[in-house]
Amino acid sequence: MAELTLTNRQARGLWLQTHGLAGQGRAPDAMGVICDLGFVQLDTIQVISRAHHHILWSRQQRYREPVLDKLLRQRAVFEHFTHDASVLPMEMLPLWQRQFRRMQHKVGRSWYVGTAAEELAAEILNRIRDEGPLCTRDFDTVRESDAMWQRPPHKKALDYLWYAGRLGTCHRDGVIKYYDLAERIFPEVAPLSDQEQIDGLSQAALSRIGFGNLTEIRKFWDATEAAETAEWAERTKPRQIRVEAADGTVMPMYAAEDIEARLDALPTPGQRLRILNPFDPAIRDRVRLKRLFGFDYTVEMFVPAAKRQWGYYVYPLLEGDRFVGRLDAKGDRRTGTLTVSQLWWEPGVRKSAARDNRLQAELTRLARLAGLQQVVRAD
Repeated sequence: MAELTLTNRQARGLWLQTHGLAGQGRAPDAMGVICDLGFVQLDTIQVISRAHHHILWSRQQRYREPVLDKLLRQRAVFEHFTHDASVLPMEMLPLWQRQFRRMQHKVGRSWYVGTAAEELAAEILNRIRDEGPLCTRDFDTVRESDAMWQRPPHKKALDYLWYAGRLGTCHRDGVIKYYDLAERIFPEVAPLSDQEQIDGLSQAALSRIGFGNLTEIRKFWDATEAAETAEWAERTKPRQIRVEAADGTVMPMYAAEDIEARLDALPTPGQRLRILNPFDPAIRDRVRLKRLFGFDYTVEMFVPAAKRQWGYYVYPLLEGDRFVGRLDAKGDRRTGTLTVSQLWWEPGVRKSAARDNRLQAELTRLARLAGLQQVVRAD
């Protein structure tokens, strides 16, 4: 079979299609979106709508914020740690047993030492077993008793037990997480060997990104080591292709086996303008984003205000298959207002009434997601 080379236009289209951001076809429901993406990152910051809600809404315009907690309560999804706290489809649970152990070891090395930690963990498990789901506030009476604790000891214990898979997220009240025993949340799963889990995670990552190098495949779940991903590729021999970057360079990549079928199904890029969340999975890897789209984007919330080029929480603007700008906006739920304070078009992007109308329509839709009644533009 001749080696396939993707043009940059094809690569951009395939990337957006794989991430549910291409075309105008009928989108799956929220559960379908989570399954297609593999996971959705959770974030507590609410500028307009929290990242997880915004990510789902970008692919399912009928999505509203209470839906995710309903899926959590129905045990259709579970929360754990990929590259960050995320929600995953429950169907991933058989491949996640090893990740529970990895995170238990990683987190436990830093603090789970000595009798005090063991006794506190046992106390928390017993309380949840007897009283049912509890949150951190239910343990506020536990006081720091040893200099070993740098944070409230109950919080460290809850985190450790959650990372280790001994506790799970039962439900949420806003951003407040309620913990319950794992056996009350997770269904029993047939055991898989570590090798089967590594293979399954690597293959699932490649399928969900469509194409990528070994680093991108490993970082998708962030649940394997670099050597393990390399060994998987050496042993299973995934399809190899070449991909043209935005600057014209061509790089070798691995690809999903059905990549030709995906290419055949690529829709013609539309004119829909989308406001993406800074933590959207399609743009999470900033190096890959710049390589594929030539779009240089950084989240500046952790950059001192005086050194920011754009702003605290700036939203990329995707139009068709290219990034055309970014905006600084904020929602105020007390006044029901979404306010745009700054708007920047990318170099070479022409301002036009049609483009501005598409942006205004997307702002109106985003306001509706957050329960806001009006859009005010100071840009």
